[in-house]
Amino acid sequence: MMARTVSPLRPQARQARGFTLVEAVIAIVIIGVIGAIVAVFIRAPILGYTDTVARAEASDEADLALRRMARDIRLALPNSVRVSPNGDAIEFLLTTTGGRYLAVEDGAAAGTPLDFVNPAVTEFTVVGGLRGNVAAGDFVVVHNLGPGMAPADAWNLGGLERNIARVARNANAGEDTLRLADNPFARGDDAMPSPGSRFQVVNGAVMYRCEAGGAGFVLRRFARHDVEPAMPAVPRNGTVALLARRVADCANLFRYGANDDELRRSALVLLSLALHTRNAGDGAERTVRLVHQVHVDNTP
Repeated sequence: MMARTVSPLRPQARQARGFTLVEAVIAIVIIGVIGAIVAVFIRAPILGYTDTVARAEASDEADLALRRMARDIRLALPNSVRVSPNGDAIEFLLTTTGGRYLAVEDGAAAGTPLDFVNPAVTEFTVVGGLRGNVAAGDFVVVHNLGPGMAPADAWNLGGLERNIARVARNANAGEDTLRLADNPFARGDDAMPSPGSRFQVVNGAVMYRCEAGGAGFVLRRFARHDVEPAMPAVPRNGTVALLARRVADCANLFRYGANDDELRRSALVLLSLALHTRNAGDGAERTVRLVHQVHVDNTP
């Protein structure tokens, strides 16, 4: 008779047991307390980080705007920079190229000197050739002395100024002759040649103006607008582009000339641009202000 094999007894499977409602509530309370404690310690660093990012963004925007304005101001026609009384706008005539004109005193055997006697002579020779392209409709300016210095004020384009003439035809870089629509340099008896026989080519006026826009102030750039004897409140014609948003204050954004004689004597334009930062999360309003000085050439 064969022996019967008896298998070992299997242990009874343990029954699964879940959380009770009281245990779940206690766990939620503990997690909430821990979360509140952690939030107290990490809130300040997070707000500091977001504030730093907002300040850096505003600083970059302000710096870009200041550099853009400075680049244009450095190309301003000598003695053409003017600032509004409250400093919310600056306007100047933008030069594209320039050079030295052939003068009678040079005694050159060839070429046509710029004539300050005979108004019928409407072309002249550029010594060394043009440095850049000149378009018909641009202006040639000689010995500009600026506002209040008639008849050597290029802003008084529609008057009887004798230092600015319109170009009659295009001329490319390297060419040595410029033809004018007329010759106002020979108008009148008191000729006003440049002591260094220098001339500049201007393609129009440029204005930077801070004005109301949206919920605050914005900074705009106006270009190629009408040249007027007095600084306009809003330029006519031309193009306009938005340069900066969230400007904190328009007053004394620009300082030069009549509103600061010391800066004018030093040939410095002071730019002071303040921008509001984006909300950092704590509801506080912050401002970033950058100041920049630009040297202008006032030698006509």
